[in-house]
This record gives sequence, structure tokens and C-alpha cells, in this order.
Amino acid sequence: MKRKQITSNVKEYTVEEQIELLPYLLKVMSKSSRNSVKSILTRGQVMVDGQMTTKHNQPLAPGQKVEIQSNKTAINVSKLVGVSILHEDDDIIVINKEAGILSVASEKEKDQTAYREITKYVKRSHPENRIFVVHRLDRDTSGVMMFAKNEETQQALQSTWNESVKERLYTALVEGKVRTESGTISSWLTENSAFRVYSNPTDNGGQHAITHYRRVQANKDCSLLEVLLETGRKNQIRVHMEELGHPVMGDKKYGATGNPLRRVGLHATALSFLHPRTGELVRFEAEVPQIFITRSK
Repeated sequence: MKRKQITSNVKEYTVEEQIELLPYLLKVMSKSSRNSVKSILTRGQVMVDGQMTTKHNQPLAPGQKVEIQSNKTAINVSKLVGVSILHEDDDIIVINKEAGILSVASEKEKDQTAYREITKYVKRSHPENRIFVVHRLDRDTSGVMMFAKNEETQQALQSTWNESVKERLYTALVEGKVRTESGTISSWLTENSAFRVYSNPTDNGGQHAITHYRRVQANKDCSLLEVLLETGRKNQIRVHMEELGHPVMGDKKYGATGNPLRRVGLHATALSFLHPRTGELVRFEAEVPQIFITRSK
């Protein structure tokens, strides 16, 4: 079996055969008792391909990564509010941010933020630890977001963002039934003094924005869409969904008529990019909120 130490608090193993999770853990932790291994699993100290799991019978396939966190690390993670960790290594922390949580504090906003929560988390290990902003999600958008753990990684990711990021997949719950199964919206976006972004079909000096969408399911009231960004402009999906005639549910700034979800119906589902240290293509995914699925059935 292949084993790699990611940090002093996390051990990573690469699966080499088809096997269920508990038997695999018993195998790699052969010096621990069965009860202690089961406790580690129950406490949420085990991650498979960056996703925490407590399922004893979760099937594993060759090539999958299994991470085992120390109890101290697991306790730190359990203290997080509004965010959960999908993956951590020496260079990056990938999180699932809840809707309603700011990515980073602004001059006017001093509320709880994802940045503040993850900063507290890394400082529990060492008071001089820091995190660095790579990109942001809107306050009411949930899902996958990444921080760098050092300035070199931040600069590497930001300077090569368009080349390094291979997939930015969102899930949008929009008003009304979208008739076309799939489509592409291309326009130029400009922002006014009131911070509202407008779309223009021709080049008016704004930023070119391209959004691809696919209908997953729909009823007469709303549609669930997979949205793939070719460009990443401010409020791009929200503006383009309004232009499509199907504003994102709850997004009154861009045409929504109501807010039955008590949040904006937008979720960053997956982020795929070249890891700045290894060059390996990595992909992180945050489960689509169940309310999006049930409401659009």
C-alpha cells in the first residue's frame, strides 16, 4: 500500500484494490484495535478523495485517496461555523461555504466570514499560520471555494488562474421552466455606480462573458441547471440567467420575483484546476443542496 504524510496531522494512503472502507482502515492501521479504528471513522476523521465520510461499507477503488486526520485536527474542523473543509494539504485549503457567509470582510461588513473561520482554524495548529485569498464567492452563493496557505501559492494560482482552472461548474435553481435543454450565453458585462452589472450583446468596452448551461430537471415553476463558466466575471451567472428570462431564484437584484428558498439559488458545485505544486489535475466537489433538487422535481 502507498502511504504519504501530507502534514503532521494527516496521513494519506492510495488505494490499490477494490475494498470497503472499514476493512481498508483496519489493514492500514493494523496496530490499532478494531474499536479504535471504528471510532476514528465515526468521529469524522476519515476523508475519501477529499470528502469526509463515516460509512463503514463505502466502496473504494484503486487510485482513490484516503486521508486519516488526527483527533486534534478533527476537533478543529468540528469547531468551524458556516464552512466545512473538503481538502487540505501544505499549499491549499478547499472549503464548502454555506450561503449567507461572506467570503472576505469588506470595509462596511465586519460579519463572520469564511476567511475568518479558516484563519482561526489554521492558527489553532500554529499562531503564525495564515491563509491567502485566491478567489471569492458571493455571500448568498454556497459551494466550493479555495484559499492558499502561503503567499507563493496564492500568487501562482492568481497569475495563472485562466490557464490553471479547467472547470468551474455551478448549479443554479432558476425561476420558470427553461425550454431548451442546453445553450450558451455570450455578452459583454459592465458595472454601474450602484454596483449592478448589465449585459450587452455587442462589444461596448465591457468584459466578455461566456456561460454554458444544461437543464437537469424542471417543473412549471422552476428549473435546475448545470452552469459551466468559460469566463469568470462578477455576477456573470446571475446576469446571464436574467438575460435568459429565468432569473436565479431569490436573486431580486437580477429579476427574481420571490425568495422561497430564503437564499439565492446558486451553488458552486465543482472546481477543477492544476495543483500549483504538483501540476496534477485535481477536482473538488460540494454536494448540491437538497432543496434545489426537491423543489425542481
